[in-house]
Amino acid sequence: MADRSFSHRRRAIINSDAKNEADDQFALVHALLSPSLDIRGLVAAHFGNRRTRTSMEESRAEIDLLLRLMKLEGQVRVEDGAPYALPDAASPVPAAGVELIISEAMRDVAEPLSVAFLGPLTDMASALLLEPRIAERDVTVIWIGGGGYDGRGGTPGRPEFNLSNDIVAANVVFSSGVRVWQIPAPTYRMMAVGYAELDAKVAPCGEIGDYLVRQLVEWNERQHGGSIEFRVLGDSPAVGLLLHPDCGTWVERPAPNFRYDGTHDFSGANRPIRTYDSIDARFIHEDFFAKLHAFAGPAHGDRGN
Repeated sequence: MADRSFSHRRRAIINSDAKNEADDQFALVHALLSPSLDIRGLVAAHFGNRRTRTSMEESRAEIDLLLRLMKLEGQVRVEDGAPYALPDAASPVPAAGVELIISEAMRDVAEPLSVAFLGPLTDMASALLLEPRIAERDVTVIWIGGGGYDGRGGTPGRPEFNLSNDIVAANVVFSSGVRVWQIPAPTYRMMAVGYAELDAKVAPCGEIGDYLVRQLVEWNERQHGGSIEFRVLGDSPAVGLLLHPDCGTWVERPAPNFRYDGTHDFSGANRPIRTYDSIDARFIHEDFFAKLHAFAGPAHGDRGN
């Protein structure tokens, strides 16, 4: 990658349930390798208690591992988020990651703040409950989550996964005044990539590239018995929007509230939010591949293309 300096880097916080599946890892590395982003911190998020009682701690360990593999230990701020979902719509769950969001949102600087959520919205909802003035600041929440629109709000009894891990928090954020860009499930599912491409463009890129592909394949084998050769990198659109807000088509819709089954309730009078109906997967994938290749250096120069 050419040596470029950016005089106006974009402030961003990435909130990630990093050990939930195998795609957060790609989004986190992509964000860290993007020189136009001023990453003010990474926040470890919980991913519910269906598989483990220590999901936030496992996310934190995964974030720390990624930084070690990238030789970035001590160079990026990392904080723990809330270890569990909001108990109700009036009760925040305090955490160091929540305080990071509040402090960055309330800083008196010219540069706007984006907070990308790759899992539940628990920490954003807690920040808004603790400091409602955030809704008056130049803050954008980018959320990977929720079901589709146009009658595709969700299957009764089966809300989209990130939404399901804190429906109360989603309602707090969606009914607030903070700016929201939502990438719902039908859109983030456009981010499929095959093993052959990952083997050619990611695996040869040092320790971090090898780990990214290996943990993805291992996850697929546990979940699908080795019967597929692709993965949807569903969290990467959040990084794509941090870099290029128009790398997809979007419309403004009144923000819904969410019923317990994940379907939309438009009976309230919430302000409009931006919802993305498509995403430019090639821009996002190829930007990541190129940055990872440059990071790995000339010793890993064979990208197989």
